[in-house]
Amino acid sequence: MRTTVTLTPDNEARLRSAMAEHGWSFKTAVNTAIARGLAPAARASFDTPTHRIGLRSIPDHRAIALAADLEDAELLRKRDLGK
Repeated sequence: MRTTVTLTPDNEARLRSAMAEHGWSFKTAVNTAIARGLAPAARASFDTPTHRIGLRSIPDHRAIALAADLEDAELLRKRDLGK
Protein backbone atom coordinates (compact mmCIF):
# COMPACT_ATOMS: atom_id res chain seq x y z
CA MET A 1 0.00 0.00 0.00
CA ARG A 2 1.31 3.43 -0.84
CA THR A 3 0.66 6.30 1.51
CA THR A 4 2.18 9.55 2.66
CA VAL A 5 3.67 9.57 6.14
CA THR A 6 4.75 12.72 7.94
CA LEU A 7 7.58 12.01 10.36
CA THR A 8 8.82 14.20 13.16
CA PRO A 9 12.48 15.15 12.77
CA ASP A 10 13.59 12.91 15.65
CA ASN A 11 11.75 9.88 14.22
CA GLU A 12 13.20 10.53 10.79
CA ALA A 13 16.68 10.64 12.35
CA ARG A 14 16.02 7.31 14.09
CA LEU A 15 14.89 5.75 10.81
CA ARG A 16 17.89 7.09 8.93
CA SER A 17 20.17 5.76 11.66
CA ALA A 18 18.57 2.29 11.44
CA MET A 19 18.88 2.39 7.66
CA ALA A 20 22.60 3.14 7.89
CA GLU A 21 23.23 0.64 10.67
CA HIS A 22 21.43 -2.30 9.04
CA GLY A 23 21.72 -1.39 5.38
CA TRP A 24 17.92 -1.21 5.07
CA SER A 25 15.86 0.69 2.54
CA PHE A 26 13.51 3.39 3.82
CA LYS A 27 10.56 1.07 3.20
CA THR A 28 12.14 -1.75 5.23
CA ALA A 29 13.06 0.59 8.08
CA VAL A 30 9.51 1.99 8.30
CA ASN A 31 7.88 -1.45 8.13
CA THR A 32 10.26 -2.86 10.74
CA ALA A 33 9.64 0.07 13.07
CA ILE A 34 5.87 -0.32 12.73
CA ALA A 35 6.03 -4.08 13.23
CA ARG A 36 8.16 -3.72 16.38
CA GLY A 37 6.01 -0.92 17.74
CA LEU A 38 2.74 -2.78 17.25
CA ALA A 39 3.98 -6.21 18.35
CA PRO A 40 2.62 -7.46 21.68
CA ALA A 41 4.94 -6.52 24.51
CA ALA A 42 6.83 -9.35 26.13
CA ARG A 43 5.67 -9.88 29.67
CA ALA A 44 8.39 -9.76 32.28
CA SER A 45 8.37 -12.54 34.82
CA PHE A 46 7.06 -11.55 38.20
CA ASP A 47 8.54 -13.11 41.31
CA THR A 48 7.24 -12.52 44.80
CA PRO A 49 9.80 -13.13 47.50
CA THR A 50 8.74 -15.35 50.38
CA HIS A 51 10.11 -15.34 53.89
CA ARG A 52 9.85 -17.82 56.71
CA ILE A 53 8.21 -16.27 59.75
CA GLY A 54 8.80 -19.08 62.18
CA LEU A 55 6.50 -21.75 63.54
CA ARG A 56 2.80 -21.57 62.89
CA SER A 57 0.79 -20.62 65.93
CA ILE A 58 -2.58 -21.27 64.23
CA PRO A 59 -3.52 -24.57 62.55
CA ASP A 60 -4.10 -24.32 58.79
CA HIS A 61 -7.80 -25.14 58.98
CA ARG A 62 -8.34 -22.39 61.56
CA ALA A 63 -6.30 -19.74 59.71
CA ILE A 64 -8.85 -19.46 56.89
CA ALA A 65 -11.72 -19.12 59.35
CA LEU A 66 -9.77 -16.48 61.30
CA ALA A 67 -9.10 -14.49 58.11
CA ALA A 68 -12.81 -14.63 57.23
CA ASP A 69 -13.76 -13.45 60.73
CA LEU A 70 -11.31 -10.53 60.50
CA GLU A 71 -12.64 -9.55 57.07
CA ASP A 72 -16.24 -9.67 58.33
CA ALA A 73 -15.33 -7.47 61.29
CA GLU A 74 -13.67 -4.94 58.98
CA LEU A 75 -16.69 -4.86 56.65
CA LEU A 76 -19.01 -4.26 59.62
CA ARG A 77 -16.72 -1.49 60.91
CA LYS A 78 -16.77 0.26 57.52
CA ARG A 79 -20.55 -0.12 57.28
CA ASP A 80 -20.98 1.46 60.71
CA LEU A 81 -18.76 4.39 59.65
CA GLY A 82 -20.87 4.87 56.49
CA LYS A 83 -18.13 3.96 54.04
